[in-house]
Formats: sequence, C-alpha cells, structure tokens
Amino acid sequence: MNWELFSLIGTIAFAVSGAIVAMEEEYDILGVYVLGLVTAFGGGVVRNLLIGVPVTSLWEQGMLFRTALVAMTCVFLLPAGWIARWKTWESFFDAIGLSAFAIQGALYATRMGHPMSAVIVAAVMTGIGGGIIRDVLAGRKPLVLRDEIYAVWAILAAIVVGLGGAAISPLGLGMLFAAVIIMRMLSVFYKWKLPRRTLRLSHPPSKTENQQL
Repeated sequence: MNWELFSLIGTIAFAVSGAIVAMEEEYDILGVYVLGLVTAFGGGVVRNLLIGVPVTSLWEQGMLFRTALVAMTCVFLLPAGWIARWKTWESFFDAIGLSAFAIQGALYATRMGHPMSAVIVAAVMTGIGGGIIRDVLAGRKPLVLRDEIYAVWAILAAIVVGLGGAAISPLGLGMLFAAVIIMRMLSVFYKWKLPRRTLRLSHPPSKTENQQL
C-alpha cells in the first residue's frame, strides 16, 4: 500500500481547500498560503501533540510542503471558472484526504501502543483537525461539525485499525481506505446527518408573553 501517494493526494486536496476558503473570504496571498498549510498540516500537528510524537517531525515532510505550496500557487493563479469546476470535485478529494489521514493517524497511535481512545483521537484529529482550524481562522462555523456525517467515518476507521492492530494487511488497509471514501461520498450524496437539536424558539415571544413572564 503506497501511503506516500495517498498522503500526497490528501495534502494537495486539503491545501487547495484551504486556499479556496481564503479566496472566498477575500484574503491576500499570504492568507491563502496560511490557510492552505493549516488545512493540510494542522491536523497532523495536533495529533502529534496529543500522542507524544515530536512536533519537529513535521519539518521532515519537505516534499509535501513544497507540493502544497505549488498547489496553492496554481489555484491562486487559476481563472475563477476553473476553480468553480474544482469545487464540484472538492468533496471527493476531501474524502480521499480524510480517509488517508484518519487511517494514518490511527496507525501512528496503534504502533506507539496507545489505547483505543488515543487511536480514535489521533485518527479524528489527523483527518478533520486541519479543517476545523481553517474554518475558525476564516470566521466560519466548522463545517465538519455541522455538515453531512464526516468525523464519524474517521472514528470507524480508527476502531477498525485499533482492533486489528499489526494484523491488518496492506490489502485490508486498502479496503478500509476505499470504504471510508465510499461512506463519506454516500453521506454527501444522500445528505446523511447526525441528530441535532436547536434551542432557538420557532417564533419570538410576543409582548403579552413577555409580560406574563
């Protein structure tokens, strides 16, 4: 299983996603680079802090950094019409990044001998952490916490990896990788959502109701 290839695809997808959000918010080119890098690498940094991997290992990913910079520069220079076409495929590439990074985060924690709780946290933070930081910096409600089912697929991947441990074969990891992508795309297509509850009143209280209160 060529995980370097999956990391490359995921890094490009998340870096471009962050760059597009920055341009939607009309940030300058520095903001485009910052949001793109945060989206692509932020989840991995948080994961490393939580499971005890040296944060300095991030600087060993020079090739991925350069790839992310090139991808963001290309997106910044593309005509707006081309970017709109990319956005029609955004969910698919985002699903690839989610799957690859969630499984990698789970494998990191499993190989370090952490319990299942840490495996789940590592998978979730690697898969969705960058997107959450991106949305917060862009002044948006985190998409991954209010849109179609997203983080759940990272949790399920973590459980499979945590239960299987070192016994999972490359073929098994490949099947898991594909399954997470398929489930994420099904949740987008059918708009599956987790139960939610709002505390907003259906209509504002009238003056009479206020007086009664």
